[in-house]
Order: sequence, then structure tokens, then C-alpha cells
Amino acid sequence: MSSQTLLVNGGTEVSRFSSKVTVVLGAQWGDEGKGKVVDMIATDVDVVCRCQGGNNAGHTVVVDGVEFDFHLLPSGIINEKCVSLIGNGVVIHLPGLFDELAKNEAKGLHDWQNRLIVSDRAHLVFDFHQQVDGLQEAEKANTGKSLGTTKKGIGPCYASKATRNGIRVCDLLGDFNLFSEKFSSIVSTYEKLFPTFKVDVDAELERYREYAEKLRPMVKDTINYLYHALKDGRSVLVEGANAAMLDIDFGTYPYVTSSNCSIGGVLTGLGLPPQAIGDIIGVVKAYTTRVGDGPFPTEQLNDVGDLLQTRGAEIGVTTRRKRRCGWLDLPLLHYTGIVNGYTAICLTKLDILDTMAEIKVGVGYKIDGVKTDIYPGSISDLAKVEVEYKTLPGWQASTTNVREFQQLPRQAQAYVRFIEKELQVPVRWVGVGKGRESIINVN
Repeated sequence: MSSQTLLVNGGTEVSRFSSKVTVVLGAQWGDEGKGKVVDMIATDVDVVCRCQGGNNAGHTVVVDGVEFDFHLLPSGIINEKCVSLIGNGVVIHLPGLFDELAKNEAKGLHDWQNRLIVSDRAHLVFDFHQQVDGLQEAEKANTGKSLGTTKKGIGPCYASKATRNGIRVCDLLGDFNLFSEKFSSIVSTYEKLFPTFKVDVDAELERYREYAEKLRPMVKDTINYLYHALKDGRSVLVEGANAAMLDIDFGTYPYVTSSNCSIGGVLTGLGLPPQAIGDIIGVVKAYTTRVGDGPFPTEQLNDVGDLLQTRGAEIGVTTRRKRRCGWLDLPLLHYTGIVNGYTAICLTKLDILDTMAEIKVGVGYKIDGVKTDIYPGSISDLAKVEVEYKTLPGWQASTTNVREFQQLPRQAQAYVRFIEKELQVPVRWVGVGKGRESIINVN
């Protein structure tokens, strides 16, 4: 733990934070294995937080052979000594949250009632947001401009938030008459926009009256809670959802999510000041995948892509869609590293490359035949990118039972060290399987 002090009252030292926040972020287009990394680190922390996104995210954690799927819940909730916190930047679909709790409780999730905290400032996703999401996506599909959203209502909910007619948790738990007025007003707006849009307002309000009482014991002012947790020396871990290339500002816009899933979203989504942040861990899959539409420079629409998809079981946890697959893209990782300032990397799913005789890595971009060191902001420019590759030897040996870095095949170690050298960020862990025991410490 590190500490920070302020000089006040003529030079008297006053401690502001006696511990730092560790952040885990996806470094590519998502699905890098963040949940497993969070689960591993959460065994040694006091509080695990979600800061943005909604149940459009999906994290899988395997513990003692049992597979837990999380969408709104922080993955660290599996660790029973740990408090799990859903921050103000998250948009919460309450039916989805309670369904997720019930399903994971049936698999062995214990004592969550005393360990789950929800921000009173978080916005609510309603079923009508999901309905609108589907209607908007259908309209875009008719013009050939579908974005490939999860249809979980995330975009419409953040739009409600931005236009200042959203509904927050504190609204639901406050004067229910005011909540009802706000709810009816949003429904009325959507009814004018979409002729086929229908909502049974009375039935929904009755349902949310019940949800309010189920939710009430979990709700706190999470900004104040985290301030005092850090001041008291408690360790805090933040689990980013989605990933840097899906960030609404820095990703491949418009083929992105509707929140900031880079380091800035951690601050605004939890009410943390920059000086509270310590380690920023970028989770990197040993190759690249993405779900949905949009440019993908290193995508392999061939046997290599098929092999990665099959061996990696690349199917979305939330959408059940097959993920598009390609080689590792270092220009992309360098770009997201600029944005996020990674202090360490966890390289996951190295074992998926075990059968390959040779492995390619994207090391540079050309646009119209000219090399560029700038990651294109325009998707039309990104679609024109010609990737320069470096070919490395494969190891053609199983790594799934390896638990020491030095026991990995020599070529596998070289692959890891190559990535580390190119990105100038230390690779602290390597993942070679599904379970938490399959993450190797790199010395």
C-alpha cells in the first residue's frame, strides 16, 4: 500500500488516502478474461467495484470447476470476504440483476446480501429501454448500418441520462409518486417516437414498487463509502466492463458501447480523484477478438480465424454470438496503453495458440502505402489499414498444466517477452486455462 499526504494548517501532514485503487481494464475489444483476473486479485482485497456499463457486459469465472456468469455483479463477489460495489456510472436493469443473483446463488454464491452495495446515483435500465434498443437497431439494419448492439437497453438508458430525463436508484427509493410521473413521461416520449412501442405502465409500476423494497437494503452513497474505505486503508479493486476499443470516446466509433470503459470512466463512475489510482492492469488476450460490426485490421477470415474461434470457444457470454478472431494487434495495444497508462499486463488464453506452428503479430500499420504511428480515429481510415506482421515460431505443445513461467516452452516464453518488449509494459501474469489456478505469475 502507498500513502498520500496533504500539507494543511501551516504544514501539518493530513493523510488523504492510505491505500490506492487497483484497476483492471480490457485492453482490446472486450472478452479478454477480465473476470478471471478480478477474481484472482479479489482474494486479497476488501472492496471490488463496477464503474460503468450494464448487463451488456459478460464475465465468466470458474471456481472449483463451477462456471459463474456475471453481467452486472462484480466478478469479485465470489470471494466471500469481499464487498462488491456497483457504482454510480453503471446502468442497472433490476430484473436482470435479481435474475443474475438467483442463478449464481443456485451455483454456490453465498452471503451476497451482506456484501453487495448499489449506488443511489446509478441510473436504471427499464424493459422499455431494451424495447427501444431493438427498434433502433432494426431501423439501422434497414439502412445497412446496424451497430450490432446487445439490445440490452444500455444506449437508450445512457441517452436518457444525457438528456436529463433518466431515472436513478434514489428516485425509485424516494417519493414513488414522483418516480411514477418520471416513468410515465419517458414512456410517453417513446410512444410518440415509435408507433409500435407499447408499455403497460400500471403493471410496470407495480413491479417496480416491489423491486424498490428488495433493493433498498443494498443502497448506499457509494462515493462516501469509497472515500472512507480508502481513508481507512482498505484495499479497493475496480473491474472495468467492456474494453478500451469499445469506449465511446476512444473506441472504433460508432461501433462502440455507450460508456467510457477506459480509465476516465473509473473516476467518473465511482467518484474517485485521479490521485487515488494505483496500478492499472491491462488484460490482453494472446490474440484479438471482437463481437459485432466494425473495422478489425488483424481479423482472419480463414482457417486461422476458425481455429482461434473453435479452440478459444469464442462465443459471447451475453449475446451468444460467435466472436470474430484474428492475430494480436500491437498498434491497437499501444494506443489503448496511451489512453489508460497500463502499469502491468495480464496476457490471457496463451494456451489457445498451443497447436500453431507459427504465430503472427501485427506490429505496424500502413494507410495508402504510408506507415503511420497514429491509430486512426476515422473508421473509414481504419478499414483501409494494411497490417505489417512479424512471424514468430509456435511451440506446438500443451501449456494448460504449466504453473511456472520458466516451465513454458521456450517459444511461448519468447512470445510473451516479445509483447512485453514491444509495449514497454511488464507482463505480470499469463493465463493458460479457464480456472483461477491457471494464471501464472511471471517473474
